[in-house]
Amino acid sequence: MMWRNLLGAVPAVSWLRSYNRTTFQADLVAGAVVTMMLIPQSLAYALLAGLPAETGLYASIFPLMAYAIFGSSRVLSVGPVAVVSLMTMVALGKIVEQGSADYLSAAIALALLTGAILLLMGIFRLGFIANFLSHTVVSGFITASGILIALSQLRHLFGVSAHGDTIPEILTTLSANLSSINNITAALGLLVLVFLFWARSGVVPLLGRFGVAPGTAALIAKAAPVIGVAATILCVWGWRLDTQGVAIVGTIPTGLPALAWPTISVQLVEQLWVPALSIAIIGYVESVSVGKTLAAKKRGNINANHELFGLGAANIASAFSGAFPVTGGLSRSAVNFDAGAATQAASIYAAIGIALASLYLTPMLYFLPKATLAATIIVAVLSIVDFSIVKKTWRYSNSDFRALIITILGTLLFGVEIGVICGVLLSIGLYLYRTSTPHVAEVGLVANTQHFRNVRRYHVTTNPRILNLRVDESLFFANASFLENLIYDKIYENDQIAHVVLMCSAINEIDFSALEVLETINQRLGEQGIKLHLSEVKGPVTDALRYCGFGEHLTGNIYLTQFEAFEDLTTSTQV
Repeated sequence: MMWRNLLGAVPAVSWLRSYNRTTFQADLVAGAVVTMMLIPQSLAYALLAGLPAETGLYASIFPLMAYAIFGSSRVLSVGPVAVVSLMTMVALGKIVEQGSADYLSAAIALALLTGAILLLMGIFRLGFIANFLSHTVVSGFITASGILIALSQLRHLFGVSAHGDTIPEILTTLSANLSSINNITAALGLLVLVFLFWARSGVVPLLGRFGVAPGTAALIAKAAPVIGVAATILCVWGWRLDTQGVAIVGTIPTGLPALAWPTISVQLVEQLWVPALSIAIIGYVESVSVGKTLAAKKRGNINANHELFGLGAANIASAFSGAFPVTGGLSRSAVNFDAGAATQAASIYAAIGIALASLYLTPMLYFLPKATLAATIIVAVLSIVDFSIVKKTWRYSNSDFRALIITILGTLLFGVEIGVICGVLLSIGLYLYRTSTPHVAEVGLVANTQHFRNVRRYHVTTNPRILNLRVDESLFFANASFLENLIYDKIYENDQIAHVVLMCSAINEIDFSALEVLETINQRLGEQGIKLHLSEVKGPVTDALRYCGFGEHLTGNIYLTQFEAFEDLTTSTQV
């Protein structure tokens, strides 16, 4: 019993109980590979968030450990990610000047609030909230954010001054400063950019010619950013390119993050709780999506509510580390998975690796060009830009396509915050629209069977005096009126109708508002000499209708099957 309780509260117990030497070796290798990837990414995403480079390293130590203990995914890797870093920069830029001490304090407060919101959602088991965010609008938001991030990094790539949170602002400021491009910076940045893009598809075939296994070659390809970092550091140091206008990271403090209680004021809470909520929800949706995808490859699953606790603990750990909001990242998690990670111990080893880098390697990063980090970000975020979904939704669903386009345009033209609001409102709007307009099909009898199918899709037998409608949703206050109007429209189109049969096989529940609508339909049809019948009503629904006395006032009958209803009413109309 004690183990069960502990397992429920701390998912790490499940893999610690069976941990062995083989698992340790697999996790250690994965941790080492992820460490190499995380160092340049962490630095890059800290700069994207407008924070000192070292905060990226701090956000990749204790948050990884916290998630390893409380998270339910065995391979998800938590830390700074592009979209959350962009949202952090946008949120903080509206209340405090970038580069100031207050900016860092606000970032820490934002991480703390994000973590607190996630923990509260976990306590109240609100993991289902993610289901209300349409995958279509989330994909649109992430795609648009990826474009914004890539464009925002062009200033570092070319060594020019530019700013802005929307495409018009970014392009306007970039075009105004094109004359001041630093040619050396641009050359370095473009060379790294081309190398990283080539590495994605060129390294594996090249190494394959030398007999390197495809899996090993793929992992080496993932380490391409480390090669770009090392090469450009040597170039800047050897030729002193920093004296020729190449912007570098500069001094990065050596040592581990000093754990401290975050200072937060009521004013900061008022200013940041909405961005914190947005980051919590978007980060949670992205993390759960990645976690489920990777878990499915091993025929596993993750616990949505445990993920809230895991991500909440990671963000609070980030706040105590003096860093900014974090979540599960696609690229790092995929590398962790491909490298053979068996448990969350791999993330702990990666955190130890980052800690060692913070202690001993930061002096070597002094000459790291910001253009290299910009190229790293651009290549990373372009992998999340998915234009194929535009074509897919165009073909499949007009409503999803419109929601996708509005989300993308809202984010690109008006910024991340408007994009998030558009995404949330459109997701809720799509849900309300679909639930308020249930699919109701007029059905008929398939020849030589007892099955009823949609008259628009099959050659079926119908009776002009009998209207057979199959309702494919539960009935409640939001959609009952739709059914009522549909029935009236049908009987106005055909004055021969004497019976209306509602096939209820898909109805799991009828709430009180829908019941009142059914009573109204029954009364108005009766006044016109038309009888209302029900068929294939499920037991719980039958019980509810019987308790309220609906069956006593029903002008027609309740039939066990639709076939029985059709046969009986066809016979009665012929008499």
